[in-house]
Parts: sequence; C-alpha cells; structure tokens
Amino acid sequence: MKKLFLSLLILPGFLLAEKKPNVIYILADDLGLGDLSIYGQTKFKTPNIDRIGKEGLKFTAHYSGNTVCSPSRAVLMTGQQPGAVYLRANVTENEVAPLDPKLTVLPEVFKAAGYNTGAYGKWGLGWTHVEGNPNPLTHGFDEFCGWKSQTIAHTYYPSTYVHNGKEIPLKKGKYVHDIIMNHAMQFIETNAKSETPFFCYIPTAVPHAAMHAPKELHEKWRKVFPEFDKVIGKYRVHGGDGIETVPDVINPIAGFAAMIENLDNQIGDILALLEHYGIDDNTLVIFTSDNGAHREGGHNPDFWNSTANLRGMKRDMHEGGIRTPMLARWPAVIKPGRTSVHISAFWDILPTMADLTNQPIPAQSDGISFLPLLKDEKQKKHDFLYFEFGINDQQYIHSQAIRKENWKAFRKIQKGKKGQPSKMSPLEIYDLEKDPFEKNNLAKEKPELVKEMMGLIEKARTPLPGQPKPGAMK
Repeated sequence: MKKLFLSLLILPGFLLAEKKPNVIYILADDLGLGDLSIYGQTKFKTPNIDRIGKEGLKFTAHYSGNTVCSPSRAVLMTGQQPGAVYLRANVTENEVAPLDPKLTVLPEVFKAAGYNTGAYGKWGLGWTHVEGNPNPLTHGFDEFCGWKSQTIAHTYYPSTYVHNGKEIPLKKGKYVHDIIMNHAMQFIETNAKSETPFFCYIPTAVPHAAMHAPKELHEKWRKVFPEFDKVIGKYRVHGGDGIETVPDVINPIAGFAAMIENLDNQIGDILALLEHYGIDDNTLVIFTSDNGAHREGGHNPDFWNSTANLRGMKRDMHEGGIRTPMLARWPAVIKPGRTSVHISAFWDILPTMADLTNQPIPAQSDGISFLPLLKDEKQKKHDFLYFEFGINDQQYIHSQAIRKENWKAFRKIQKGKKGQPSKMSPLEIYDLEKDPFEKNNLAKEKPELVKEMMGLIEKARTPLPGQPKPGAMK
C-alpha cells in the first residue's frame, strides 16, 4: 500500500515532466530593435511584448536570416545559414521562392513529434492559394490563414485573404490583420481545450509597409501627434495578378504607434488565453522580427529611433539591418528577468525546436540549438555567423557580413566606372564591443583579421546556380 501511495504521488509530476511543450513563434515584419520599450523605445510602450522578456529571456545579439523578408523566412524554415540557403533576395514569388519539398522544414519537425501546427500571417515563400508547392499546407502546416502573397501583404486592406488554400473575399475597409490574429487565437484555444500539443507560427505583417491601423487606435494616436496629421497619398500594392488599391496613408506617425499598440494588445490576449486554459507554464513563446526597421509606407524610423542607434536598416548588412529583438518566455523552464549576450540567429530555430521535441535535427540544418541556454545550462557557441543579401531575381551579391565574437566584417557591391564591371568594396572591420554603431573601420589596422574574415566568407558561401563571381558582377 505504501509503495502504491508513493507511486500515485509521483505519477502526476512524471506526467507533467513528460508533457510536450507548446510553442508560439511570433515573427514581426520590419520591426527594428528600438521599436519595443524593453529595448529602449520611449515614445510608446509595449507592455505585453515586454512581458515575454521580463518574465523570461531577452536576447541582445540575435540575428535574422537576411535583411529582407523572403530569404529570412527561408533560413528560418530550413535551418540553413544564409550562404547555403536557396533564397538570398526577394524574388518573383512563384518561380524561386517556394521551399524545396525534399527538405524537412520547421513545421514538419513538429508534425513528426505529434503536434498540431498552424501558420497565421505572411508566408513570404510563394502563393498560398494554389495547390501543392508553395502552399504552406504542403510543408507541414495543418492550417494557414493569411495573405495570398508577399506583395499583397504590403496592405492591411486587401480584396481577399486565404484560409486553408481558399481565397476568401474581404469586405472593403476590413482590417485583415485582426481577422488573421483571431484565427491564430482560435487555433490556440482549440488545442488547449483538447490538450493537444501545438506549434503556432504567427508571421504578422506588422509593422511592414503601409502605416495603417484599426480606426479607433489610429484616431487616438492622431490626437497625440497632430503635427503629423496629413495625407501622404495612396499606397498602391502590385499583387502579381492585379493591383490592390488601399486607403490613403494619413499621419503615418500615428499609424505606426497604433499598429504596434494593436499588436501588443493581441499578444496580451494570447498570454491571457494561455493562463485561462492552464497551459501557460508549459508554453514557450518567442517574439522576434524578420529583419531591421524599414522606411516604407510613410514610416519614419528616425523619429522613433527604430534602429536603437545601430547603423543601417532593412536592405543593409550593418547591424541595424540584421540584428533583431528576440524574447523568449517559458515559465516552467526559463528563469525570469534574464538577459543573454549569446550570439544566435534564425538558423538556430530549427535545431532548437528539434531538440525541444526530441526529433532528429534535419540534415540540411547549419544551426546550433539554444535549448541549453533557455534551461540556463552550458551553451555551445557559433564559430562565426555569415550573412549574404542578393539583388532581385538574379540574387547577385549585394552585400556580405561576418560576425565572429565581437568582430564584424562588411562589404558591398560597388558600381564600376563606365564600361567596367561592378565589384565588391574592400572589406570593412568593426569591433562591436567598443564600437557597436560601426563608426570606426579598423581594416587598415587589422590586415590579418581582414584575411581571416575573407577566408570565412569563402568557407561559408556556396554560390547559387548561375550566380556570377563577385568580381564579375554586372
């Protein structure tokens, strides 16, 4: 009897320990490091997003997969580093963007572990309303709700949206982001009720492109910033199969603040859902961004200090273009209030989630699991990180960067003189510990480091088919 009684006491704890953790991965679009109050934003607050970091772990050296959206998402899904991944630029959506069905990608890792999977927002890797590849439903997602294409995701007032491969007409004036977020919350609620482990991927378009927000919040912030209350014109979106015409952008300063507040409120709703259904402790919530801050649709990153004073922004390989916020909250595992300087990147997400779900890491993955870091255990480090940004459909190299410990190397394409081919600029070297804003180029003082970094570029990079050598670019 005594042994039986002890077994009954131990069993619930054993079952809790064996219970698979849920994962919610929220990917903002073009959100700069300085756009969250936990990273220094002072003109508005993001209390619910901040809560993820304050009650969990705040990363200060996390990097995206690229400096623009599609290749960054390709790195996230495949776990391949930017010099190996098939996509290195924003390209024609139905020709180059789709994932290779032979690769085991992020949602498929969760499916193999018995999870329900859902994606809600901007896929960014091809059309979502067609059968087969590139539809996210063919790559391990049980449900998808979001924009039809990456280009149409430039607007929050499209004529249609897509749910599970079907294009659904949208009433004029309906803010599609809210519809998509409602589907994400329904997915969380349904799986919480059925006690089924789930992976919820939320690649929201906020705050990308047109500075539009729900009317009530937009009006609120127009009163805060009346000096910017003017019409800056139509923001037209070329959707590939037509042109989506969206409302005027009015007071983009107010629009940006309202967009972020709306998203922050919805993340608060998600956290409340987790608490309501008693799955809060066993759910890992990650919040990050696909690249640095942008300057589109009326957005003014200088006004907001969206880059947190880092040099560069979207489409740039300086820190402002590729270093992004990342916050992780998992009450049962992550000690609250921690900050980490661990250097991590998008290609670490796939092996981390394979580690988390006890699945084999897909063969193509180049990343390092940071699950030990979440558990406050000894963490393996990268030797270096390589970044590459391409030009349009040809994906010719535009710029390259290396992060090795505190050292940063950078170079970009330079147009040749009349009749001469373009070539790469001399490599620049920065000490990010002493010079986090990349103002002092040390290349002339560090010739051996320049040589080492050039060797790492050659080591990390596999040219894409048909891609010219850097010295022969046109």
